[in-house]
Amino acid sequence: MLTRKQHELLSFITKRLEEDGVCPSFDEMKDALDLKSKSGIHRLITALEERGFIRRLPHRARALEILRTADSPATPQASPAVHDRPAARGFSPNVIPGNFKQAEREAPATAAGQPQDAGKDAGPGDLVELPLYGRIAAGTPIEALRDHSNSIEVPPSMLGGGEHYALEVSGDSMIDAGILDGDVVLIRRCDTADNGSIVVALVEDQEATLKRLRRRGHSIALEPANPSYETRIFGPDQVKVQGQMVGLMRKY
Repeated sequence: MLTRKQHELLSFITKRLEEDGVCPSFDEMKDALDLKSKSGIHRLITALEERGFIRRLPHRARALEILRTADSPATPQASPAVHDRPAARGFSPNVIPGNFKQAEREAPATAAGQPQDAGKDAGPGDLVELPLYGRIAAGTPIEALRDHSNSIEVPPSMLGGGEHYALEVSGDSMIDAGILDGDVVLIRRCDTADNGSIVVALVEDQEATLKRLRRRGHSIALEPANPSYETRIFGPDQVKVQGQMVGLMRKY
């Protein structure tokens, strides 16, 4: 899955290499995608490299090799079925739709998380139904699509006060925090979070990611839990917290 900007950049680089045999400069890429800074290009190139579309050639300035194009059959396609509705209380997490089966939603095999106070209206044996908004990257941030069509039932002991939703994790950048590809994380809606907590962060109003939040002066760091990924630093106006992780469910 490529975001729109990742697709545009890959197409631009591919075209320039085909026409000129030379990779465009970061300034040319920035201008072509109408971005304000080259840091955005660096982030997009890293994302394309992690997804196996390009490779940086060592010992050569700005040299990139195209491994597969944006139209390659191996490229995952976004689901065309997108369900949208007005955001609850001004908030709606944007994610790529998942494909959980009904049986999996009704009877997850195992559950592990940080126990919270039970739901206000739930009894000891009751299950709480949460909206399952789909897949979120635990790696490079992904551009999101809204989906409100799925739900999942969880024990109330895994939740505290407030509103919650669930997300399926895509990627491996949080594995050292015990969060694996395919896990379902339980998220409490909020627009602020404690330093060091794992959050759903919206980057530059278009890309959502699951990362550990670190505040450093006037900057915000989104920190992975995998040494293969690098910490991203943003300005305070570039990142919005959309929820804090409170639990995790896993199917074996």
